[in-house]
Amino acid sequence: MRGAAAPALLLLLVAGGAAAAGAPHSSDLCNWKGSGLTHESHKKDVEQVYLRCSEGSVEWMYPTGALIINLRHNVLSSSSKHWTVCVKPFKDSTGANIYLEKTGELKLLVRDGEHSQNKVHCFGYEQGGLFIEATPQQDISRKITGFQYELINKGTASDLHTLSAPCRPCSDTEVLLAVCTSDFVVRGSIWAVTNEAEQEESVIDVAVNRLYRQKSKVFRTAEEIGSWRGQIKTPLECGVRPGDGDFLFTGRMHFGEARLGCAPRFKDFQRMYKEAKDRGLNPCEIGPD
Repeated sequence: MRGAAAPALLLLLVAGGAAAAGAPHSSDLCNWKGSGLTHESHKKDVEQVYLRCSEGSVEWMYPTGALIINLRHNVLSSSSKHWTVCVKPFKDSTGANIYLEKTGELKLLVRDGEHSQNKVHCFGYEQGGLFIEATPQQDISRKITGFQYELINKGTASDLHTLSAPCRPCSDTEVLLAVCTSDFVVRGSIWAVTNEAEQEESVIDVAVNRLYRQKSKVFRTAEEIGSWRGQIKTPLECGVRPGDGDFLFTGRMHFGEARLGCAPRFKDFQRMYKEAKDRGLNPCEIGPD
């Protein structure tokens, strides 16, 4: 939709924005916290926020006026087309609309008060930036607009698969690259699957036989059963079901949760790994079985 709301804000946006003078805030390269209480209510201030991380958060208390969020990956190159931005609003986020803005045109991304639990909004980096506009308020009760963000490199095999076609079986090349680039790589079996219809997700309870790598402590020792366990999420539409045999589970951490990438049967992975190794085409080495 076109940005019919608050044309004065758009004029400021096109002109480069105006920072709210003296507005107290705290920020680092990844996170920003600020308040609109110091803004004069009749002014339509637009504050520029610059973040230089692959993930972080924005927390805006008593929203007034607007924010322009400038996101840059700390290793971002000119090939911005390879990056996807994902935004996950806080559970009780309220007080502002979140738009995707490009060349003065606004597209509504998250409506004020939209509380779809665990809803994540993703868009291509080249599609525009984030423009957050406070909605008119009848009182001065405490309101906080906030969200987590992530910048994801969709140029790598595992990220591309997770974002664009999470239910499609991976090719041999994608599996071998996923082993090298994923946040977690484990050999295990499907202990149970819980379908969460409201979130449109399935939760896979994995019994781990071998842990090759994990960046976060998703997989832990379950002392009561004396083995390693962990949970991985995947879209409900993929129709994952419990089954016999071992799989090689790979994937990414996404807003603190393990998301499934490539997951071939382990015997199939052994075959493709051996074939690539014999031909000297393995992109990386993995530990013994």
